[in-house]
Amino acid sequence: GYDQRDLFEVEKRRTTDASVDKVIAFLEQDHPDPFFASIGFFETHRVFPDPDPEILKAGTAPPAPLPDTPGTRRDMAAYATMARNLDDHYGRILQALAKQGLAESTLVIITTDHGLAFPLMKCNLTDHGMGVLLMLRGPGFRGGREVNGLVSQIDLYPTLCDYLEIPRPDWLEGQSLLPLVDGSQNEVNEEIFSEVTYHAAHEPKRAVRTPRYKYIRRYDKEDTPPMANIDSSESKDVMLAFGLRERQVEKVQLYDLIWDPHEMHNLASDPDHRETLSDMSARLDAWMVRTNDPLLQGDVPAPEDSFINPHAHLHP
Repeated sequence: GYDQRDLFEVEKRRTTDASVDKVIAFLEQDHPDPFFASIGFFETHRVFPDPDPEILKAGTAPPAPLPDTPGTRRDMAAYATMARNLDDHYGRILQALAKQGLAESTLVIITTDHGLAFPLMKCNLTDHGMGVLLMLRGPGFRGGREVNGLVSQIDLYPTLCDYLEIPRPDWLEGQSLLPLVDGSQNEVNEEIFSEVTYHAAHEPKRAVRTPRYKYIRRYDKEDTPPMANIDSSESKDVMLAFGLRERQVEKVQLYDLIWDPHEMHNLASDPDHRETLSDMSARLDAWMVRTNDPLLQGDVPAPEDSFINPHAHLHP
């Protein structure tokens, strides 16, 4: 569906300066009509580069769910090194927009597909896994302001419809984020949802999040997480040494995100939270029915011609 394809080529394990050069060359062309460009980056996917010595020396704390050890600190320094490279790529493209006089008429959206590629994060439905980067810059989106309302990536489509003042398709899901941006509302969603079925391995699970609570339901027949869904890393090696492979994962999980922001204390069996558990479960059930979730019909078959790591595989 694109007029130009393969504009932006990503080599294995990195985005090159030559790739960004191609994007800048595109921006330097004449654009008599509005354009849409989708630019994908490899960063911050693994494998990370060697950590920058200065970043390593300064000390970089690992993400919240991980223990603070020499291995996890070194791994996080490597991540920070790659994130800095990504920031450089972003900066070159934004500078090119400004140089061409396009910055004042271009909406830039930066987002990611999942949480950081660390154990207990990517491929999990805690906030560490389902929380993603989302930044918008352009006309009407300025000021460096942080918005704390619950949003989902499906909200981008209706946001763009309202932003451009064009009709929304009848089938469109999601909510416009414009009331959050102009400050007329603090929330546009009472709840947001997240899901995993397949990654490197089969691990079906669903989740619903409200401003205070998170409810996760696992459909996996196994009681331990498939290791192949955790990217190989120094952090993973640290966790494996302390029993990551044997770590039991409960089928139903309920977390109070105010008192337990790292989602470590499961309240699903707590009688004081029976009503909350029932409410969150009903929200998830209603969403699965509304979206015709294939899990309602049983196991979801793997895509044809795909390789799915067995549960016993240690690495993807």
